[in-house]
Amino acid sequence: MKPRNAPDRRRRVSSSAGTDDGARPAPVDLRRLKLYSARRRRHLAAAESVGGTPAPGATFREWLDALPDQLGARRLRAAADAVIAARRACRPVAMAMGGHVVKVGCGPVVIDLMRRGLVTAVAVHGATAIHDVELAMLGATSEDVGENLRTGRFGMVRETMSFFARAVRYARRRRIGYGRAVGQLILDRRLPHARLSMLAAAAELGLPATIHAAIGTDTVHMFAGIDGAALGEATLLDFRLACGVVRAMGAERRGGPCGVWFNIGSAVLLPEVFLKTVAVARNLGARLDDLTTVNMDMIRHYRPSQNVVGRPVAPGHGLDLCGHHEIMLPLLRQAIVEQAGGIGA
Repeated sequence: MKPRNAPDRRRRVSSSAGTDDGARPAPVDLRRLKLYSARRRRHLAAAESVGGTPAPGATFREWLDALPDQLGARRLRAAADAVIAARRACRPVAMAMGGHVVKVGCGPVVIDLMRRGLVTAVAVHGATAIHDVELAMLGATSEDVGENLRTGRFGMVRETMSFFARAVRYARRRRIGYGRAVGQLILDRRLPHARLSMLAAAAELGLPATIHAAIGTDTVHMFAGIDGAALGEATLLDFRLACGVVRAMGAERRGGPCGVWFNIGSAVLLPEVFLKTVAVARNLGARLDDLTTVNMDMIRHYRPSQNVVGRPVAPGHGLDLCGHHEIMLPLLRQAIVEQAGGIGA
């Protein structure tokens, strides 16, 4: 038992907390700071990088050249340059796209780049394919999910479900992938707005077009007439085709030009697919050190940042262009076309 007059060690520690022994920092003397000349500093912004002010009626080239040489403008130019370098080296340029790309009217932008030979492959998930088909079939797409979900009508569209049920049977019968089957069926049925379909354009041009379906994510999977085995076979074949596209992006030698992979508006599914295609391609010996990847979306997400811009490529070869598709994609297309020279139509 502690004697009555024994010192209280806890009180002693507590009472010392207010002293200047390090527990309470004293103000620093700023006169002791070590300064150096600004001329010895590496600067990240300079007079040469500021933007210009093109006159009314300026050409797009003049407008593009007048953008500040900074951040997003620099990445936009770099993305266009990478596409040109890849196509001059006969390497693939692929665009993987979420459904919003179609819904905001950018399908014709991608189709034009395909017809010019500047985009050589497309990859989509099931929702993108549905919007692409409905636009070709009806000249319209995209329902009010909230309203129709409450009434039990969400996704219950006879024409769309029947088309995709037929497409997977067509794929099995022809022994072709899901994307090619959908695109070819749009052409065979002469849908009234087929010119707006990216998948139909790919089928017409003989370009790889892949649909990466995750069972249960697409409204057409609710249809009793869909053949799950045929769907699985078709989308697995498309995955293997996408692996072939990425493998072909590899350079023949270290430091040589590689292809370009765009992820546009897909936050989860297509970045995950791309990561696995890179794994397969590298396992089979593809040189992808100088592969360029570009993520384009309205906001930044974890998986595109990691699985597209970050992990698959060497530092400096992943680009992030944040902005609305209906603005950024036409800008990108025009920048590519302006710099294409003799490449493309």
